[in-house]
Amino acid sequence: MSISTLPPSPIPLLTSVASYRQWRQRVFDEGKSVGIVPTMGALHDGRLSLVQRSLAENELTVLSIFVNPAQFAPHEDLATYPRTLPGDLELLTAQQVTVGETVRKASAIFPPSVQDMYPSGISQDVSTQKGAFVKMKGYGHQMEGASRPTFFRGVVTVVTKLFNVVQRTNAYFGQKDIQQALLLRRLCKDLLFPHPEADHVHIVPTTRDPNDGLALSSRNAYLSANERKFAPAIYKALQYARSAWSNGESKDRCVSKAVSVIDEVKVQAAMDGMDMRLDYIEMNDSETFDVLDVSSNHQLAGDIPVILSGALWVGKTRSIDSIVVGDLKRIIR
Repeated sequence: MSISTLPPSPIPLLTSVASYRQWRQRVFDEGKSVGIVPTMGALHDGRLSLVQRSLAENELTVLSIFVNPAQFAPHEDLATYPRTLPGDLELLTAQQVTVGETVRKASAIFPPSVQDMYPSGISQDVSTQKGAFVKMKGYGHQMEGASRPTFFRGVVTVVTKLFNVVQRTNAYFGQKDIQQALLLRRLCKDLLFPHPEADHVHIVPTTRDPNDGLALSSRNAYLSANERKFAPAIYKALQYARSAWSNGESKDRCVSKAVSVIDEVKVQAAMDGMDMRLDYIEMNDSETFDVLDVSSNHQLAGDIPVILSGALWVGKTRSIDSIVVGDLKRIIR
């Protein structure tokens, strides 16, 4: 969307790196804390919960809206990903938190252009890309990385750019994308980021549909009414696995029980003319992302939290979800 076609907004729209940096310098001079909520737009209550958290904890809150080409493989949905800036602005304008006698609202929105974020240009084909990119060695090939091998390279690169531009005090990410959030926390630790420091990368609990537990996601908009009925199956499967883990069963048995739940729902979906396909369900160490040994149980795992995650195709829509088992306070904070 060009600057000339931007919708009116009571919140300042800082559409370039240069304009944002001018705003940021004023904020630095005033010594105010800044929270950032990085998004690709198409906001929903889950994303807005991150905004609410930032408003409560920072004097100023910035939300970035940027559909990042580098995290989409050539066959993925970059062209069709929902772009709903006018609606996003309405939702953001309505957000507010009262702290003492002060009513806090979003301070700025940063919707940069692709040219600004990728001065050397960008292609979805990694083999033809030019310029600087960031890759997390040893942490991006498991879980989501196994199914989307170039995804985290794109995410880590664009968030590094955002952190360099925004230089915020705190950053907020959702638990649904748990591997992504933990990678970004490690990024800040390993590269010694001052803004934000690793301890200021916050992971906020997943917001779910109150009726069936489906994790809220921008891609839920792709689901037809019939597909929507079956999408919560991934969360149901993860809950079964969590229960088995809590009862002392092995990792292998926990995953098997979760897969059985999906298999049962697939039969029901097929009878309704729906196609469902399980991508993965796995249990991983939350620090290394290594897959747990098949014989592991919650006693052998010790104090380190375990990530129970999965991805499920419902029709042409891929839904992901995750549950953290163990000491949540070590991750969700």
